[in-house]
Amino acid sequence: MDFFKLKEHGTNVKTEVTAGFTIFLTMMYIVPVNAIIMSKTGMPMDALITATALITILSTVLNGLWANTPIAMSVGMGLNAYFTFGLVLGMKVPWQTALGVVFLSGLLFVILSFTQFRVWIMKSVPQDLRRAISAGIGTFIAFIGLKSMGMIVANPAVLVGVGNFKDPNVLLGVLGLILVFALYSWKLKGAFILAVFFTSIVGWVFGIGAYPTEFFSMPSSISPIFMQLDIVSAFSLALLPVIITFLITDLFDSIGTLAGVGYRAGIFKDDGKELQKTLEVDAAATVAGTLFGLSTTTAFVESASGVEEGGRTGLTAVATGLFFILTLFMMPLFKAIPENAIYPVLVMVGVLMFSELSHVNFKDTAIAVSTFLIVVMMPLTFSITNGLAFGLISYLVIKLIKKEYKDINIGIVFLAAISLIVFIVQEGH
Repeated sequence: MDFFKLKEHGTNVKTEVTAGFTIFLTMMYIVPVNAIIMSKTGMPMDALITATALITILSTVLNGLWANTPIAMSVGMGLNAYFTFGLVLGMKVPWQTALGVVFLSGLLFVILSFTQFRVWIMKSVPQDLRRAISAGIGTFIAFIGLKSMGMIVANPAVLVGVGNFKDPNVLLGVLGLILVFALYSWKLKGAFILAVFFTSIVGWVFGIGAYPTEFFSMPSSISPIFMQLDIVSAFSLALLPVIITFLITDLFDSIGTLAGVGYRAGIFKDDGKELQKTLEVDAAATVAGTLFGLSTTTAFVESASGVEEGGRTGLTAVATGLFFILTLFMMPLFKAIPENAIYPVLVMVGVLMFSELSHVNFKDTAIAVSTFLIVVMMPLTFSITNGLAFGLISYLVIKLIKKEYKDINIGIVFLAAISLIVFIVQEGH
């Protein structure tokens, strides 16, 4: 096991494998959750379950072997919702073209891995705006979760209204919310997946969902979605802002996750070699994921649960990936889960992302206004791209008005210009 330099990192095989199992429990929910979300595009759920499990296994094991860090990877929450509800259902982009968009953003990420662009972008955008983006995506996916549960519905008079709480499906969603809030508050390992299964059992007992007649089966083929991406159609001016949005959001998401998980535990050394390699795997996994028929793959914050258990090397990630092989054979169980047992997880993830606002400096007018617009406009316009655009443009305009030129850099101007393109080319959507 010298390959993973266990002694150098002050750990052992037992600790690393235990940490890997802990991460597996805390992020196992991604397989059924991602499949249900992306199946709304018309993609077959069976294939999505298999593809999600496969990309999680491959990207996480690869990261363990290549970067030697205890970071697990899978299809990113937030961007999968944007892919489905914003791009395919909102902008009416075929899912094949949407996969092409993600492929191009991932390819750019790979290319930029060999440049200083990532560092430039990170330094260009104030940390408070990065936090606002995280919070905005949180409100967006929480809104999607509440809407999908039927807790909020369309109302012609006031746009959005309260759903029918006499509906058993809605009540099941409420129960799921209570459970996920409670279990997470109690800091139970695997709180998300436990909430999903407890809610599912209630749903099965009361006939809201069909009880699974079997729990295990052989994996389904991913051929219906494998290599179906349409890259040519994704090459258009109208989709350029979306490509940039996927790229920037994935970049911020990855850096934020790795900083939060890694630096706190002293995983990443000053030379940044491990961080660099982890980001390379992140970028490559996104490209590979589109070939499998999936949206953006990214580092998972649930990796923190393994780090807290003492995981310090890539052996933790390899163990996590190998445990995920089990999910390949759990198709009947995943398919039997009622949707309203899944959507509460989106709301809880939204809450966690929204909590980033606690660190934002609202005394700065430009930060306050742009943060507000990012957080509010993402759910109101049903678009991460639009919310980001409103925030970046307002930040630049207010800084110019206040003549605070020292806070303006080429990166901000570049991103604000891209944001203007969003409004110009998306006028018809």
